[in-house]
Amino acid sequence: MKEEALKVIEAVKVSGRNSLVEYEAKQVLKAYGLPVPEEKLAKTLDEALRYAEELGYPVAMKLMSPQILHKSDAKVVLLNIKTPEELKEKWEVIHENARKYRPNAEILGVLIAPMLKVGREVIIGVTEDPQFGHALMFGLGGIFVEVLKDVTFRIIPIEEKDAWAMIKSIKSYPILAGARGEKPADMKAIVDLMLKVSRLVDDLRDYIKEMDLNPVFVYNEGEGAVIVDARIILK
Repeated sequence: MKEEALKVIEAVKVSGRNSLVEYEAKQVLKAYGLPVPEEKLAKTLDEALRYAEELGYPVAMKLMSPQILHKSDAKVVLLNIKTPEELKEKWEVIHENARKYRPNAEILGVLIAPMLKVGREVIIGVTEDPQFGHALMFGLGGIFVEVLKDVTFRIIPIEEKDAWAMIKSIKSYPILAGARGEKPADMKAIVDLMLKVSRLVDDLRDYIKEMDLNPVFVYNEGEGAVIVDARIILK
């Protein structure tokens, strides 16, 4: 678990970087049993076509570059690609968009990912305070975090009761609980995810400075959750 995560982190440090691209961050998360989609990093178009066939269309394509951390701004996230012919076309488009945005960007590959069913969006983050150490952040994603700043924090490590308290303390908790006749979100999956992030950061506190899991799709009760995008900054 820790050893697998450290292999990824050490490889990034050896390359002279202090930020993990999404694919690398998800490898660290996967080592701790966190729910990440089955995704494959394609270095060539032939690999991309093979991986898309294995995963099954439609797929998403995300270009991985240490110099392009905000992928949406660079237009290097392309969704709902339905055929090999479309993938071939988009392979050229995604690389051209990267070159326009950052001509000298190092391209590590293109992540081929299954299209996910949309769920309620939550965000889980980690920051490091000089006085108190690492803190876990939780809130609803999208407009709730961007505009309303509806988030809560706890010092790591947390226990199960802390995770439940964090979930219930945000103003938008009724949305998760099932407002207006909607089914409640899978709260147990959120708690499990938060506890695993806490354990990961507690184990790797000498390496990790920040973490951002955003968005995390949470499905209805009993259906689980999945981390859609992830970012880790090293010390």
